[in-house]
Amino acid sequence: MPERAPIFPPAGSAPLPAGPGGPAGSPPGGDGPGGSGGPGDSGDPGDSGEGPGGSDTEAADTDGASATPPPKRKGSFWKELPLLLVIAIVLALLIKTFLVQAFSIPSESMENTIKVGDRVLVNKFTPWFGAEPERGQVVVFHDPGNWLSEAPKQSDNAIVRGLQKGMSWVGLMPSASEKDLIKRVIGVGGDRVQCCDAQGRLMVNGKPLDESSYLKKGVAPSTMQFDVTIPKGRIWLMGDNRDNSSDSRYHQGEPGGGTVDKDQVIGRAFTVVWPLSRIHGLGVPGTFDQPGLGMGAVGSAPLAAGFAGALPIVLWRRRRRADGPPERVATRDPSGAPPA
Repeated sequence: MPERAPIFPPAGSAPLPAGPGGPAGSPPGGDGPGGSGGPGDSGDPGDSGEGPGGSDTEAADTDGASATPPPKRKGSFWKELPLLLVIAIVLALLIKTFLVQAFSIPSESMENTIKVGDRVLVNKFTPWFGAEPERGQVVVFHDPGNWLSEAPKQSDNAIVRGLQKGMSWVGLMPSASEKDLIKRVIGVGGDRVQCCDAQGRLMVNGKPLDESSYLKKGVAPSTMQFDVTIPKGRIWLMGDNRDNSSDSRYHQGEPGGGTVDKDQVIGRAFTVVWPLSRIHGLGVPGTFDQPGLGMGAVGSAPLAAGFAGALPIVLWRRRRRADGPPERVATRDPSGAPPA
């Protein structure tokens, strides 16, 4: 006899739920009440995977999301190098022309503040805004006329000379051919500079200078007597090593009487950067800040200009206060509230 079908399904299996296409236990795709074309038909797009919700479509979407575009090919470093060099040279030229330039010290005239072989940085930026040399500053200036008896020494090696010229042209090295000098400003236009008082000190506008903080030890302020009133627009310059400095004192018989036109000044030296053991700033000594020293015409010019610029503003404010505040007109608020 044939075996009878079990009443209960085997352990571990679950009966199929009844669906709209037939009673419970009907196989998927079987011919239920809906027929072969009904919802239970195996040709339903959702079951076959061919429709929008099918597994094939999901797999295609997943692959498309994970795919990344190929990376852009970067330019070769050697192709970009010429552009980088051009930009670097242009920036160096701009810095040298308008901001900062390095200079090498060839003489002993500024010892011990600056020694032979030191490299100093010169600020060329502030003169573009009308700043003028001030007393006590160390400045670099063009030779006003045969102050330097001989041209600066250059290397005997042609390759070294070429490299130095090229690098000095872009401001990466000090120039070895320009005839520039470095000294300290003692007096400006309108000042009277004298040597010396009873104690052997320089005098500016009748005030003695205490130069012990920057003069070379054992060197006198000056062994040459002079009494000079500096013309407007010019400056009087002296080295810190007065015994070895061919400065303004030695050129009094030349045009300008030993003074230098302020337009010949390249800029102010503000720091020593080489060698590393000698890095230090080149500030203005305190003796140049003493009261009553800055009585020259140039020294008082900024203050006078400040007063001239402030006077119209003060008069305008006084007139406005005298006229009083504008009359206030009462207006009625649209809501009907009385005016304040």
